[in-house]
Amino acid sequence: MNLNEYQLLATRTAAKHDNELVNYGLGIAGEAGEVADLIKKAMFHGHVIDHVEVKKELGDVMWYLANIARLAGLSLDEIAEANIEKLKKRYPDGFSTEASINRAENE
Repeated sequence: MNLNEYQLLATRTAAKHDNELVNYGLGIAGEAGEVADLIKKAMFHGHVIDHVEVKKELGDVMWYLANIARLAGLSLDEIAEANIEKLKKRYPDGFSTEASINRAENE
């Protein structure tokens, strides 16, 4: 499955209403928080990272992302491609701390 196929399938389960953007914006923040909580528990509470749970929560983040993109008239493929192009310009030789510190703010 590619990203655009995923987006199309994710749209099937989205409830259409006047406040979709608010719903999905809050939803993605909540799901990202659940991912962060799994990481926090592993780092500071001695838990073992449950990769099945991480996959589920990242899937939920992706669902909300797909629907926010849909409302913005964007495809996940074009978002991914634009992000990679931005990163290629910002870090043409791959990430480095030096390049991160000295990057231009208008990128």
